[in-house]
Amino acid sequence: MNVSTGGRRLRSRAAIAALVCAITLLPGPSYAAPGAPDPQDDQSIEHIHNELNGLYREAEVATEAYNTADVKATEQEKRLTSLRKDLARTEGRLGDLHDLAGAAARTQYRGGNLDSTGIQLLLGDHPDQALNDASQARQALRNLVNVSESQKSARVELDRQTDAAAEKLRELKSSRADKAEAKGKIEKKIAEAERIEAGLKKEQTRKLAQLDKEQAQEAKSQWTGPDAGGTSAGSGGGRTKASGAAAKAVDFAMAQIGKPYVWGAVGPSSYDCSGLTSTAWAAAGHPIPRTSQAQWQGLTRVSLASVQPGDLIIYYDATHVGMYIGGGQIVHAPRPGRTVTTAPAASMPIVGVVRPGV
Repeated sequence: MNVSTGGRRLRSRAAIAALVCAITLLPGPSYAAPGAPDPQDDQSIEHIHNELNGLYREAEVATEAYNTADVKATEQEKRLTSLRKDLARTEGRLGDLHDLAGAAARTQYRGGNLDSTGIQLLLGDHPDQALNDASQARQALRNLVNVSESQKSARVELDRQTDAAAEKLRELKSSRADKAEAKGKIEKKIAEAERIEAGLKKEQTRKLAQLDKEQAQEAKSQWTGPDAGGTSAGSGGGRTKASGAAAKAVDFAMAQIGKPYVWGAVGPSSYDCSGLTSTAWAAAGHPIPRTSQAQWQGLTRVSLASVQPGDLIIYYDATHVGMYIGGGQIVHAPRPGRTVTTAPAASMPIVGVVRPGV
């Protein structure tokens, strides 16, 4: 790089930094981006585009973090509900035991034998096989105290678990709220950045679209997985065909092409990246974790060299995911303002590949 070229790039980056600061600090609805780079400067336009893509990456990270927190909070809510039901059943059981113990005490005080039916109904595995032998009834009465103490211990433990679960749920809800707030802030930045991008002239927009095409073509040449050099999605020839559940997942995902990206959406009218992949595999009869990070952590990992249609390619720091469809292509929900589409599998930094359904 010569000095004059370096100087121009430094000035351009400084202009973009000023623009992003303006976006962050002046979110008024009528803001007109004072100090923005000259729209005739193609290099500056490219940097605006890059800054916008950076904001989308931040937003996707924030959204996936929120989705993860939401899933954890929802699961904890279900666990707490289950514990409370168990606690209620245990308390009911203790009430029955208390009543039976009282009946036993009254019968023994009168010098009689407690009818064994009540004990058998409470303690036996087969209520229809009631005890009919007095000696067995007396043995059951001796066990009654032990059973009652065991139930009391169970109730104490359930009390402890329920209290701990309730506290954990409060923490998870607080975490979810924090992540929702962070997501909201970055979405406001993006809204302002999109307004600036929308204000670009048609010729500038055309140049940016051309830049996207060039980057996509370069990404195709960088693909080193199977089907390298194969034909593009939809043309048929040269692509590895999916089969079984994977074919169903691919067909479902491909049928969503054209539907908009929406934060946190899982269909049927819109999706985010992991919402698309999780819903597609659920439609194929194999539910998988909701978020891209959980998919990366919880599904079977395979090598990039053995990737097959239906596999999920995980990108960046596991905050984006696409479904491989063969021919070096994925189908994915890219970002706000875009729709579900196909793209070169090598168009983003790959973390790894996971295979659902195994």
